Amino acid sequence: MSESRASLWLLTAGPVTWALHFLLSYITAAIWCAKAMTVAAPLGAARVALVAYTVVALAVIAGIGWRSWRQHRWGDAELPHDAASADDRHRFLGFATLLLCGLSFVAVVYSAFVIGVFGTCR
Repeated sequence: MSESRASLWLLTAGPVTWALHFLLSYITAAIWCAKAMTVAAPLGAARVALVAYTVVALAVIAGIGWRSWRQHRWGDAELPHDAASADDRHRFLGFATLLLCGLSFVAVVYSAFVIGVFGTCR
């Protein structure tokens, strides 16, 4: 694996995806409930948008997680990846990215759980 392909940006992709999901969900629900002008208004079409945001975010995080898993398991090196070599740095970054993707996946599921619990703007 060449040094030119190494990037720390992929490390932040999972948490950024979660943050965008959270922001889009919050803004969508806030605008929908503000336009409804009643506390007991059903979420209706906003719920469909929130589910779509969730599916897209989980797919993106799963894709990034799959890529980082492949980066972590690249080659035939033994664990742990703590040697002072470029290959072990790449494997370690893959592992760290995989862990952040797992955390982001759980965070998206947790924040989307609200869609199933609350059916109104209340």
